[in-house]
Amino acid sequence: MSDNQVQIPDDAMRRLNEMKPGSATSLFTSDLSVNEFLLVREAGFKPLGLVLGSSVYHVGIQIGRWSQNMELDKLSQAMYHARELAMTRMEQEAKALGADGIVGVRLDIEFKEFGADIAEFIAVGTAVKAEISGTWLNNKNMPFTSDLSGQDFWTLIQAGYAPLGMVMGSCVYHIAHQRGFTAMSNMNRNVEITQYTEALYDARELAMSRMQAEAESLHSEGIVGVQLLSLPHKWGGHTTEFFAIGTAVKPLRSDHVITKPQMFLPLTD
Repeated sequence: MSDNQVQIPDDAMRRLNEMKPGSATSLFTSDLSVNEFLLVREAGFKPLGLVLGSSVYHVGIQIGRWSQNMELDKLSQAMYHARELAMTRMEQEAKALGADGIVGVRLDIEFKEFGADIAEFIAVGTAVKAEISGTWLNNKNMPFTSDLSGQDFWTLIQAGYAPLGMVMGSCVYHIAHQRGFTAMSNMNRNVEITQYTEALYDARELAMSRMQAEAESLHSEGIVGVQLLSLPHKWGGHTTEFFAIGTAVKPLRSDHVITKPQMFLPLTD
């Protein structure tokens, strides 16, 4: 994510100041479930409060050629930039709280009724502070972000790995229409439609490669919890966004050897 400074709204700053440790009204908020909250605490991280970022974005129009597979690069850039703005604002809220990271991050998109091409991009998660020694800020001196569940986050820390940041890649792709004669000739046959296969393959590959480039910029060892989503939004059946997202991670120590985490057992009488 970008490390550019952004202005946090005054109302948000008042909320953050009330949540800062040591303030007279210090009270954390969290969207973690009870189990996730307890496991994050068990992993050695104290929740500070819910942090969020928002970007209301006008997504422009770009027309694909009817019979050609092609990326709609202007739409790809718009979808990526809008999410990046929301993520950066969420990160700045966490930094204002003195957080080491953000867990349980969700990225949502809501298209608004007051404009067919206007959408709000929302990033929300729980800011946490480490109670165990270690350097938890990433190489951009920003709090780490992770979309892992509380259970997966606990397992990651127990295994000796640290999250660096959520990484993502986007590709909005126009899938060519079949010509009328070809579509008719395939109607009663089982046959691969190679132009569709090639289009979907290419679009996913672009999204994945962009996600991997973000992970490389964080100097990560790899990406866990990857999701590869196909999001049609409001563009119709032949234009789709392929969106790849996951959590970049690194070992806590250079001589790290994975050990099997000790699992909790149910209490017995």
